[in-house]
Amino acid sequence: MKKKPKLAVWKFASCDGCQLSLLDCEDELLDVTDKIEIAYFPEATRAVAKGPYDISLVEGSITTEHDAEHVHKISRSSKLVVAIGACATSGGIQALRNFKNIVDFIPMVYASPEYIEALGKSTPISDHIHVDLELRGCPINKHQLLELVSAYLAGRRPNICSYSVCMECKIKGNVCVMVAEGLACLGPVTQAGCGALCPSYHRGCYGCFGPKENPNTASLANWFEGRGSRNEEIVRMFRGFNACSEEFRKESEAHERK
Repeated sequence: MKKKPKLAVWKFASCDGCQLSLLDCEDELLDVTDKIEIAYFPEATRAVAKGPYDISLVEGSITTEHDAEHVHKISRSSKLVVAIGACATSGGIQALRNFKNIVDFIPMVYASPEYIEALGKSTPISDHIHVDLELRGCPINKHQLLELVSAYLAGRRPNICSYSVCMECKIKGNVCVMVAEGLACLGPVTQAGCGALCPSYHRGCYGCFGPKENPNTASLANWFEGRGSRNEEIVRMFRGFNACSEEFRKESEAHERK
């Protein structure tokens, strides 16, 4: 009898939201477990099967020396490494510290800062090891996760969209919140995957899924400026869940220097 592929789910600095997206698959998860052995997933079970693992889903950013060492061990024991979520793919909301000196903040949070050891920056998994695929989002889209697993079992490339949130708005028939309501929206430069959740409720996109392929962030920032947005407001727009993704980081820094 052919052995089931082994799936491991790992966590670093994160809120666990992407792991919960896997648990949120509910009925679909039963079909997944029929085809794949969940070998390591502390969020769901205490059972542990030794590696090597066929697929490792890695949530969270690297923020300590211990994390940096551990992620290399994961890489060595995994055939396929998939970074899941904004933390794992761009450093996450905690990467806002990358724009400041973390030493200045530790005493504000911890009563005994001398016991805290942390790296100066929060970095994505790809800064430390080779990553075979990234699933974006804060949190990830469970349907994209199921597509990834299905594609692996079928021996094909996963069909993960790379177009912008604007396309999702058009598919849903949403009226553009930028044009109709004058709201600031990162939809034109953000990768689709959320189903245009925020614009569907008359709110601008926050960029949860990070920059789309070849985003023209400068053009969008100029559009914001032309409608009265101040530089500090534009900086805040691009410094959210994916603040340290290259395109968003460069755009925020360009307006910070003005």
